[in-house]
Amino acid sequence: MSSKILADDVARYEIVPTNAENSENQEKPKKAAKKRRNTDSNSIFSIGFKMVTIVTLIVIVSLGSITALVSWLVRQDLQIAAEDNNFETNRRSSLEAEETLSKMQSDALYFLHTTALLNADNAKNSADYFFAQNPRIAAIGHSTLFANGDFFLKNDIDISLVSSFEETSEAFLNEAALGKTTVVNAAPHFTYHLLAIFFKGETGGAYILFSPENLNTSFGTGVNKSYLINDAGDIIVHSDNENIRKAVNVSDREYVRNIKESSAKSRQSLAETDDGTTQFLAYTKLNTGGCIAITSIEYKKVFEGIEATTRRNIYLTIAILALSVMCIWFFAKSISIPLKMLAFAARKIEGGEFDINLIQKGRDEIGVLTASFQKMTSALHIFGRFTNKEIAIKAMRNQIKPGGLPKHATVFFSDIRGFTAKSESFTNVFGEDAPNRIVHWLNEYFTQMIDCVEKTGGTIDKFIGDAVMAHWGTSYTTGSPQKDAINCVMASLMMRKALYELNKNRKKGDLSDPPITIGCGINTGIVTAGQLGSDQRMEYTVIGDPVNLASRVESLTKALGADILIAEDTYNLVRKFFITEEMPSVTVKGKEKPVRIFAVVGPVGTSKGPQTLAAVRKLLGIETPDLEKTDVNADEKKYKIGEAKK
Repeated sequence: MSSKILADDVARYEIVPTNAENSENQEKPKKAAKKRRNTDSNSIFSIGFKMVTIVTLIVIVSLGSITALVSWLVRQDLQIAAEDNNFETNRRSSLEAEETLSKMQSDALYFLHTTALLNADNAKNSADYFFAQNPRIAAIGHSTLFANGDFFLKNDIDISLVSSFEETSEAFLNEAALGKTTVVNAAPHFTYHLLAIFFKGETGGAYILFSPENLNTSFGTGVNKSYLINDAGDIIVHSDNENIRKAVNVSDREYVRNIKESSAKSRQSLAETDDGTTQFLAYTKLNTGGCIAITSIEYKKVFEGIEATTRRNIYLTIAILALSVMCIWFFAKSISIPLKMLAFAARKIEGGEFDINLIQKGRDEIGVLTASFQKMTSALHIFGRFTNKEIAIKAMRNQIKPGGLPKHATVFFSDIRGFTAKSESFTNVFGEDAPNRIVHWLNEYFTQMIDCVEKTGGTIDKFIGDAVMAHWGTSYTTGSPQKDAINCVMASLMMRKALYELNKNRKKGDLSDPPITIGCGINTGIVTAGQLGSDQRMEYTVIGDPVNLASRVESLTKALGADILIAEDTYNLVRKFFITEEMPSVTVKGKEKPVRIFAVVGPVGTSKGPQTLAAVRKLLGIETPDLEKTDVNADEKKYKIGEAKK
């Protein structure tokens, strides 16, 4: 059986450990050292942080206040200028639009009056002369239709469209006959930008069809955008021909409704348009056909210049601030850098990391402090190796309260088989060097075992000679007793694999480096967990009947020929995840009923690795015991083997 098979078995299940949290370990300083430490601690901020803060405040307050004040004053002037300019642009556009519409209507009335006094031939000659003098007029209709043939020919427009337009405009003509003047966008009908004014003639409704090209200058593109709408909300003049060609209607827009509802003939306001932009809106209501000239300028564009200037001032402030900070940094770095290193080391110690290497630079007070700090960290690092560092850190952070708490935990015990005989063999082989060799041999073993416990979220309670006591679900927990129990069993399987790897290069019978075999006992139940001891010395441990039973189960491993045994309470939690074989039940001292014991073979669901206890024994070289000849009273009569009551 290869070690890879064991590795695959152990890696099959997810381990859910909770990592230990770090805490600081501090020694009590002497009064003089404490006073010096406090003085130096204040120096960290007075030289570095405070100087940078003061200069930063000076630069920000001085340049920032000037920038803010100038920006505010300029913004006020820009807003006034923008409002005046926008209103003036609207005034000019509305005047030209009013003049154009009025002129077209008056010219049409004069033309109709003149032609009404002439016969047909003279009327036609008069119309030709009139259109020659007014080339922008396409047609005039009343009782007789007069069309400007040259206009339609020049602009490649079918002249017959005039008749169809007149037919579709009957409603406007009827309203015009009643005295209502209406301006209509005729571009969708002719595919050319034409406006039609419907007005009351001498004998009924009349209209004039003309090109408003002279308004394109006033209503053209630019920062200020002007457009003209009629009484129905149709855009009739706009810099974007698409709005004209598609006959876009804006009557449903809020700002248009507000303009129509307003009693003022002209006004300017700051409004939010439908596209979400804020704009200065100026409008003027015309006297012809209920038309309205609207001029707008985007709010942001008004202040683009001052915002660009403000950004440049901010960049300048940042540059000056950066230069000032750099000067202060180079001036104070001989003090601030060593102090930052000490602060970083202090945070490391606070987090429970004591293996820190500080290099002393200089012979001033900071150099002396660095050397003293390094000695302290070295002492703390050595101290951390003699105690359960993670538990001490949690206790100092008040994450472990004094006193005992009930915990649903899984308790683990392991012991090296034949340790007494092995230690005697070390003495025989190495003589006076035997203690050093034994410690080295044990430390190699403990390193592997501790790693298995910590990787699965367990807590090492103590070392009892060659024995290891650990528990899951106490100081750290996955939140589920079942997951804690699974992690504990997984840790024991990882120990099996680790020992298999350690023993691969060891020879049976080698007294200088003998192979190691262990027995593991596991039990789950409600234990009391807490800090036990005195004010001078305390340790975090667990006590209770489940702990005693776990120890008893471990002592049965040799007699029952198994390396991992679990009690019934643990079995009930993990039986779906591991292959187990039930052993003869045991009557333990202090228990009235026999306790069911199970040997752990391996994870469930893998074809690799041992599938039976017999295969485990063969793999690890464990002899199959003869249970009938087992001396049940050998271990202080703590157990006896018998039938399980099912």
